[in-house]
Amino acid sequence: MKTSVFNYCLLLFAGILMAEMASAQFSLTGEYRPRTEYSHGYGTLAADNQDASTFTSQRTRLNFSFTNEFIRTGLVLQDVRTWGNQAQLVMNQDFAVSLHQGWAEVLFSPKFSLKAGRQELSYDDQRIFGPVGWLQQARSHDLALFKYEGDVKLHFGIAHNENTDRRNNLYNGPDAYKDMQFVWFNKSWEKESMSLLLLNNGVPVMVDGKQENRYSQTIGGRVTLNPKPVSIASNLYFQTGKDLTNRDISAYNFLLEVSAKMNPTAAATFGVELLSGTPAGETDKLKSFNPLYGTNHKFNGFMDYFYVAGQHINNVGLNDFYFKWACSRFKNVQWNLDLHYFGANAKLPGDAKSYLGTEIDFDLTYTVNSFTKITFGYSHLLPGASMKLVKTGGSTDVTQNWAYLMLSVTPKFL
Repeated sequence: MKTSVFNYCLLLFAGILMAEMASAQFSLTGEYRPRTEYSHGYGTLAADNQDASTFTSQRTRLNFSFTNEFIRTGLVLQDVRTWGNQAQLVMNQDFAVSLHQGWAEVLFSPKFSLKAGRQELSYDDQRIFGPVGWLQQARSHDLALFKYEGDVKLHFGIAHNENTDRRNNLYNGPDAYKDMQFVWFNKSWEKESMSLLLLNNGVPVMVDGKQENRYSQTIGGRVTLNPKPVSIASNLYFQTGKDLTNRDISAYNFLLEVSAKMNPTAAATFGVELLSGTPAGETDKLKSFNPLYGTNHKFNGFMDYFYVAGQHINNVGLNDFYFKWACSRFKNVQWNLDLHYFGANAKLPGDAKSYLGTEIDFDLTYTVNSFTKITFGYSHLLPGASMKLVKTGGSTDVTQNWAYLMLSVTPKFL
């Protein structure tokens, strides 16, 4: 009799568990991404006597997610390393594995929710907010995000950073802002979409022994039109407020690109992006646009000479005229060719010409199977004489190139 009761209870528990799992979704996935890079001029000009460098970095991730009718949760653990920077006979180390994302989203209704915790932000074409997935470590924020998603989408994010020592309300890093708030609005139609963004960014600075925030505001948005086979996209952002030295900010970013589907396997894109700069000798006002927390690697050349890792901030700005060709003619193979013509947006010192250089980017991805991809890329920069004026050191007379080979394996465990 006791055995029958036990079996009945066990079956009842299993039934309840299966019913609960049927109304919920749980996934466990992984990512293994080693990338070997060859560099002779990546990020900044190589010098006359500089040897090329070769190294391998790797990102390893474990991704958990759980969703039901009441909540959504996400947890991403990652390890980022360069091959050889850890002893073979390794002991426990601090920060060997980090929390890239850890958030919970409470669904107050089918349209309204609150997502709180460490999370990636990705909006529109990722010009202002993006996860920077190319970087092995990527980017995530600690914040609360209120979301309304119905006929329109309306997001309100708020972040406040503090040190572990909570006395005196001080914050000295490691991130760029102490306080940040933003509102994002999006409306989509059958062939059009429009987004608006208002971002208030507060960076801490010490004044007379006390810490205060200097706030800048980024206001603008993106419009896309898709009258097939041609699509048009445009960004326009303005920045105002104060910089760290209390100068007034007056800057802009404009992008216009036209894409056309040439055939079912090929597409061409022509575009121009203007990021305003501060003329040489200008000290009263900051006119340099800062793309802040965007995925800058995808915009102005893969060699990352501009706006990546703090480069070219508060400088003469950039005019980028580009052409992109994407092709997937062969089974399991996708390749892209990008051409960029770079020029200074603001006046350079003396009689220097605005032309900064031309970059050629090529990449090819082979899909081995649904879990595995292999990508090869090569970039070549032809610098103009004025490139030395916006870079520290280096030579314009030597070869500037960069290449990589990346393996990406993304298994689905559950």
